[in-house]
Amino acid sequence: MSIIEVSNLHKDFMIAKRETGLLGALRSIVKREFIKKEAVKDISFSINEGEMVGYIGPNGAGKSTTIKMLTGILVPTSGSVQVNGIVPYEDRQRNAKNIGVVFGQRTQLWWDLPTIESFELLKEIYQVKDKRYKENMDTFKEILGLDEFLNTPVRQLSLGQRMRADIAASLLHDPPILFLDEPTIGLDVVAKEKMRVFIQEINKLRKVTVILTTHDMEDIEKLCKRMVLIDHGQKVYDGDISTVKDRFGKYRTLIVDLEDNKNGLHLKDAEIKEEEGNRFLIKFNRKETSASELINQITKTHSIKDLTVEEPEIESIISRIYQEGFEEKTKEKVQI
Repeated sequence: MSIIEVSNLHKDFMIAKRETGLLGALRSIVKREFIKKEAVKDISFSINEGEMVGYIGPNGAGKSTTIKMLTGILVPTSGSVQVNGIVPYEDRQRNAKNIGVVFGQRTQLWWDLPTIESFELLKEIYQVKDKRYKENMDTFKEILGLDEFLNTPVRQLSLGQRMRADIAASLLHDPPILFLDEPTIGLDVVAKEKMRVFIQEINKLRKVTVILTTHDMEDIEKLCKRMVLIDHGQKVYDGDISTVKDRFGKYRTLIVDLEDNKNGLHLKDAEIKEEEGNRFLIKFNRKETSASELINQITKTHSIKDLTVEEPEIESIISRIYQEGFEEKTKEKVQI
């Protein structure tokens, strides 16, 4: 069942045209000219209850503008949007009770108050009952390790601690939908992994629908099966990450360490990209051959000491889509 419905969504901004020089500045005061910028162009998609979807694109692609329309901050120029049966900009207060929002660069906590007091204020704002508040706080303490900084003022928290507090605050009122904008930005490897595990747990245990916007492709790959890719305000792709990897990530790398390299290495249906001593980096098209076939070829003439197969990174695949275009590659726009 769809919990988010977006149809032909369009958002324009009118930006004041700036004239150069003193004469231009005076002319702007007398008669101001505006340029229309299309931030989002005719985007449509639906998200089912309990899905985790990566909503990604380069800077200026329209990601944040879309999220702001879904949260009710912005009003669409045209098209329609429904979030859990609510038109966000028409009923912002009711929509706010249905969603949780985490923006990596901003906090919803009170800067000078101890962290626990921010939670208690949010409890009153969202009218969370005492029993449910305690249950949620016990869960967040256990999974996110909040106890270590609950009595610390928010301004004194490390970035990792603040992000953990922010995600707990966004879920305090049991929203069915969670919007995450760069939730792991600036976090170290350990903090990132804790955040990802928590998001997975919330999605699995509470069926919270998660829309994730991020530049960290590892977040997308570890958390989401589906992604919506936009560029210049338009939807480029909507479907499984595995499908994108299948279409654009057909090349793999086999790294082989040989016991010796007396006679060199000659392979069919593969290209040796690098050779350093007894180590070989071999590029191959998985649709033409497989890693096991190549290994069989190698073992006929050499003894293998060690080997690794490297998959293409989703980040490099998406970079190729931006450069080459998904339609160009597949001859038609793909909707899955």
